[in-house]
Amino acid sequence: MERLTSPPRFMIVSDLDDTMVDHHYDPENLSLLRFNSLWEDAFRHDSLLVFSTGRTLPMYKKLRKERPMLTPDVIITSVGTEIAYGKSIVTDDTWVDIMNHKWDRGIVEEETSKFPELTIQRECDQRPNKVSFFIDKSKAQEVTKELYQRLEKRGLEIKIIFSGGKALDVLPKGGGKGQALAYLLNKLKTEGKLPVNTLVCGDSGNDTELFTIPNVYGVMVSNSQEELLEWYEENAKDNAKIIHASERCVGGILEAIGHFKLGPNLSPRDVYGLLECKEDNVNPGREVIKFFLFYERWRRGEADNCEAYIACLKASCHPAGVFVHPSGAEKSLRDTIDELEKYHGDKKDKKFRVWTDQVLATQTTPGTWMVKLDKWEQTGNERKCCRTTVKFTSKENGGYVWENVQQTWSEEAEIKDDSNWII
Repeated sequence: MERLTSPPRFMIVSDLDDTMVDHHYDPENLSLLRFNSLWEDAFRHDSLLVFSTGRTLPMYKKLRKERPMLTPDVIITSVGTEIAYGKSIVTDDTWVDIMNHKWDRGIVEEETSKFPELTIQRECDQRPNKVSFFIDKSKAQEVTKELYQRLEKRGLEIKIIFSGGKALDVLPKGGGKGQALAYLLNKLKTEGKLPVNTLVCGDSGNDTELFTIPNVYGVMVSNSQEELLEWYEENAKDNAKIIHASERCVGGILEAIGHFKLGPNLSPRDVYGLLECKEDNVNPGREVIKFFLFYERWRRGEADNCEAYIACLKASCHPAGVFVHPSGAEKSLRDTIDELEKYHGDKKDKKFRVWTDQVLATQTTPGTWMVKLDKWEQTGNERKCCRTTVKFTSKENGGYVWENVQQTWSEEAEIKDDSNWII
């Protein structure tokens, strides 16, 4: 968040499973990829992306390896009991102290063991301030009431959340996604960075608290769970700032951005004129996003009749421009563009996707820009990532000249073979 020098224009706070990530009807992650390109193009430079999930931190990291997810500015995990920041996932120690207030995991385990209705979840789903179980829906209300009483008698201040029709989480009283968001908003306000607009997004009972935070917009995706819809009918049906989307998962998020007029909601992946050669002075980060969308389509064999775009791209490369491969090998930028011709369609039917993450453009001197990003490629189950830096200079009549492209392998690269890495 340090990159922002003024209040962010927009902040999205989204659940992951069955909200940001569609596990059931989108095996190729197209909706998530649509969101990714929109966020990087229109919002990354002046907005905040927050993931708020019931997953533990290790399980969140596992999901990142399975799906083409962006790097959030803030990650709230374990049903709001843990908060961390940035790509390096720096823990918020103040929040840890708040979670430990009148909380004793040993006592929680002792008391919950007296309920045969509770089935403990996997070890990877447990955390210091979250004890998670499965329970039959018909028993949830009765058990919750008695468990509250038992733990209060033992001197604890706790919260019990039922979600997904079967999951029951015991947390500190100050925990939960809503409390974590309230804490984050207060922290941002103190720093003079309170977002102009905030949109919360969810699908299940553990997202309910998000919609109770004052002055935020909210979207319940179309595939929301029964317990969230029941809460909506009873508490928020007349709240014009909360909608039940007609689209599922990320489609519902994009729908809400448009409904509330919070910014553009048409993804660059949906723009048919993507390959038009336009000379303008848009953020040069857009030129990079546009190129890698072309690169994906080209290698998938979906980009035909691109001669005009390729010619324009080549003309926009400085005659002495250099591309530095992650291996350290160097070659001419224009030669690199020429070399792409022989790779047309080489990834057809191979589940090949490309996405960009953390695209940030900085004007270093008047007329000179540096664009830094993580560029990902995935073929089947193999993923590669490199840190990419592109130097641009502005043209007098509009547009940009590609001066230099340099790539280095990311720590997340998982490289097995880099022989077919082109650019």
